[in-house]
Parts: sequence; structure tokens; C-alpha cells
Amino acid sequence: MRVLLVLLVILSGCTAVYDSVYPTLSDGKYDSEFPYKSSSEQLEDISNSINLLNSIAFYTGYVFDENSRLTRKNISQTDIESAAVEKVYFNRTASGTATLIYSGDGSILYLTVAHIVAFPDTVYSYFINPDGGVSEYIESISIKSRQSNYIPDLPDGGELDIILMDKNIDVALLGKKIDPKAAFALNPFKYPWGSSSELEWGTFVYVFGYPMNYKMITKALVSNPKREKNIFLIDAVFNKGSSGGIVLAIRDGVPNFELVGLVRSVPADFQLNLHPFTKEHDIDFNPQIPYKGEVYVEKEQVIRSGIVKVIGIEAVKDFIGKHLSYLRSKGYYLSGFATN
Repeated sequence: MRVLLVLLVILSGCTAVYDSVYPTLSDGKYDSEFPYKSSSEQLEDISNSINLLNSIAFYTGYVFDENSRLTRKNISQTDIESAAVEKVYFNRTASGTATLIYSGDGSILYLTVAHIVAFPDTVYSYFINPDGGVSEYIESISIKSRQSNYIPDLPDGGELDIILMDKNIDVALLGKKIDPKAAFALNPFKYPWGSSSELEWGTFVYVFGYPMNYKMITKALVSNPKREKNIFLIDAVFNKGSSGGIVLAIRDGVPNFELVGLVRSVPADFQLNLHPFTKEHDIDFNPQIPYKGEVYVEKEQVIRSGIVKVIGIEAVKDFIGKHLSYLRSKGYYLSGFATN
């Protein structure tokens, strides 16, 4: 009996401690404290709506001799296939994170950032003048022949169409029709869409994504929540594949998660590196023997991790709200978005 009494005293003491240490958990604001209550079950459920998104664009490139003297003004009057001295084929790839936000009657819709799937239709490169400046004459034209956006885990190969996209705010919606039974088995995001305008310095957030193709969750704090319109900063770890990941804040303790943003980008520098020419397979070059083959310049991005830009969820809600009629005409009956 004395043991039971002691336990009750300890438990009541713990409750009093929690009440005194976390007095703001019922203030109606987003929390700035690390959660002191387990939410693994809810986080695992949320993770099931997160998917790896791959995108690949296929190009046909036409390379010209400098004597062709092709410019953007006269290229439309030129048969580029006949004028080209070389024809090449290549592709560009990107990967990121997409979140299932709708699944009904066989229609599925994913939310992500536009830059993962926004490949240009035409790419121009120019000759370099002797003084190092860029010439007006075109060296090559690359034309996109097709593009594939796919989620590996989806049925039917996972190919998705771009339903809507806004490059300015960097938001895209991808979708398709699949077998209704397969769609029923999917797990769309169920939690409320919050308000990034309510974020404060030090607001605690969870971040889901696919850095380096691994599904992961990390934690971060909000900085400069009102630094610029529709953008706030977090100190999360960022790698290739993190773009498009969702940012979740907590209102008055777990499991009250709310979607407050989409991971957009990090500051990065670009550097030019020399690389040997390789064909189908990677080659281990002998460091004792000087390389004498062709060398190519590649522009590579160096990520400055720890400073992540996030698109505020208001911009996403506004974007969807403006296109509700169009989405419904395509079979995506989203609710809870006000139209302007």
C-alpha cells in the first residue's frame, strides 16, 4: 500500500513538473519546445504519404560549326538537322520528394516543388569569343523530346502527369488515374494545413524528405519567419532529394501536427571541374599514369547545408484555391481551399 502511495505521489509530481516546465503548450501557438511525448505512430503514418519522385528529360542535341553563324534571330529559318555537324542524345535528371494529398475514385494527386520537373523545352549554348565573352552565334541547340516523372512505388510503373505548375512560387501538382483498388490502398496526408504566417523565431518543426534517395525525418528550428513573402528559413540538414519535402509544426503538443511549408532550396555555390571522358561505365584511372584523353568541364553545385529555404504553405493553398475548378474538372475533388 505504501509503495502504491509513493508511486501516486511520484506520478502526480511528474505531472506538476510537466505543467510547470511546459506552461505554453495550451496557448494556441506553434510550439518551440522539443516534444516530450512520443509521436512515433503519427510520424510513421505521415511518412507513408511521402514518396521519392524521379524526373528525367530526354534531349536531342544539334551541334553546329562556327562558320554556320546561326543566331537566335535566324535559327527559325534554318533546317537545323541539315545544318548540324553532329547530332547527340542525352538526358537530364532530377529527384526530390512528393506528398500524396488526394486519392479518390482512382485519381491520385501529389504535391511537390516545380524545379524537380521543370526542364526547359529548348537549351541553347554559344561559342566563346577570343576575349572570353559569349558570342551571339549558337554552338548547339538541344530540344526536349519527352519527359518522364515517376514514383517507383506506384502501380503501373508510377508515371505521373504534370497537372499544374507555377515556377514563380516553385510549386507543382502531379497526378494520374490508377486502378481504384490500388488507389484505396494508398495513404494520403491527413493532417491539417496550417499557417506559416504564425511561425515564430524558434518554432520547432519536423521535416520529411528523401535526401540521397533515403526516406528520412529530421528536426529543425524556424528562423526569420517573415524574412520575405511566402518564404521562411530552417536549420535542417539538406541533400539532393530533399526538395519538395514537407515541414510540420506542432500546435499545443503532439500529435497536433500541421503542414506549414515545402522544402525549396539551400544556398549553393557552383564550381567548374575538369573530368575525363567516360562512356558507359565508370573507369578507375591509374594515378601513376598521366591521363591523356579528352577532358570535359562540368559545372557542379556545392551545397551549403544548414540554411534551408521553405515555401510557406499559404502560397501553396492560394495556388490550389485559384485552380480548384480546373482540378475538379480533372477528377481531383480537393476540399478546404478557399477560392479568390
